[in-house]
Amino acid sequence: MSKLPPALQNLPMPVIGSPLFIISNPKLVIAQCKAGVVGSMPALNARPASQLDEWLAEITEELAAHNKANPDNPAAPFAINQIVHKSNDRLEHDMEMVMKYKVPIIITSLGAREDVNQAVHSYGGVTLHDVINDKFASKAIEKGADGIIAVAAGAGGHAGVKSPFALIHEIRQWFDGPVALSGAIATGGAVLAAQAMGADFAYIGTAFIATHEARAAEEYKRAIVEGTSDDIVYSNLFTGVHGNYLAPSIRAAGMDPENLPQGDVKTMNFGGDGAKKAWKDIWGSGQGIGAITEVTGAAAFVEKLKREYQEARQRLAL
Repeated sequence: MSKLPPALQNLPMPVIGSPLFIISNPKLVIAQCKAGVVGSMPALNARPASQLDEWLAEITEELAAHNKANPDNPAAPFAINQIVHKSNDRLEHDMEMVMKYKVPIIITSLGAREDVNQAVHSYGGVTLHDVINDKFASKAIEKGADGIIAVAAGAGGHAGVKSPFALIHEIRQWFDGPVALSGAIATGGAVLAAQAMGADFAYIGTAFIATHEARAAEEYKRAIVEGTSDDIVYSNLFTGVHGNYLAPSIRAAGMDPENLPQGDVKTMNFGGDGAKKAWKDIWGSGQGIGAITEVTGAAAFVEKLKREYQEARQRLAL
């Protein structure tokens, strides 16, 4: 059994909703947490930066009220994603906000930093770092992260190329702390499979794009519902970091998804006009979209996951 910090123990469903750039918002996070999964959003989704204070107040107050009214059915904790790459000039401000509200879980991306982990630990928070290989996982734990998000092949947005079987096995050879697995997970059966491989949690993003609460264009949601894994393109053109995107959105932007040039990490952008094309116009998506058949509420989707999860357990007599 993995050693899990209190914030990650006894979740009604072993799922962490991944932070979706532009798309995640307090409405979605609150709905996820009330449904029993960890809800999350990038700090950078709050624009201007001052809005993060308002959003964190809204989330903490709403979840506290829910827990008071439902002592036997408390909400899952929430998480905030921090991009710790040097291009993020808001990190200091945003860390002040998460410390003010004592955000239970911080997800760090694009670099591992001891000072960020120490700041979160100072108020009792938990840090999870997303990685695409075992080498980066080891570095993250060395720098003080509490757990790992293993981003395997098929994940939406920035993603790796490793098979989940290989990646989880390599990490579990030396690490017995919390591990979440990301990569084409969109059903309750896939959640159980992630646990069977050695992960504690499934990390699900794309399926939550196709929810009523998500701040995504209706055309984007329909593309998720109508698409399959054949519609996913892996490219580093748009942000300088390899990621998975929907081919129809690439065509709509006037490009040939089968003949994209190489990008450069110097093009990485999280706040200027370049970010609009990378994420608002070019739509991120994982390979698991074939299992997403309708736009629904976040709570309804989580209930579906729970049913499928129990059905999968019963099939295996677990």
